Amino acid sequence: MDYSKNSVRLAGFTGTDPVIVDYPGSKRMARISLAVNESYKNTSGDFVKKTQWFNLVFWNRKVELIEGSITKGTAICIEGKLNNQTYTDKKGEQRFSTEIIVNAIEVISK
Repeated sequence: MDYSKNSVRLAGFTGTDPVIVDYPGSKRMARISLAVNESYKNTSGDFVKKTQWFNLVFWNRKVELIEGSITKGTAICIEGKLNNQTYTDKKGEQRFSTEIIVNAIEVISK
């Protein structure tokens, strides 16, 4: 196993329609959120349902693949890499965000 590879695979439901941005030079980007559900039994024996949200980013050709075929609630499976960013908000406070740059996508259902 290659432990130095930045790779993530997730399956879940889209929480938004894609937000597409066109840049000069024919570059395109799309953002979408993904909800991944998990169920487990806690120490009291009760089943707990937990949802985690992930920010997905698609570039260029992949934008064309999802445009018109992915909408809010679509079940998808993705593979990509984690991308951490640091920025300063309007109040001057430093913030951190993590997004997934998608390399491959499969639509499971609509």
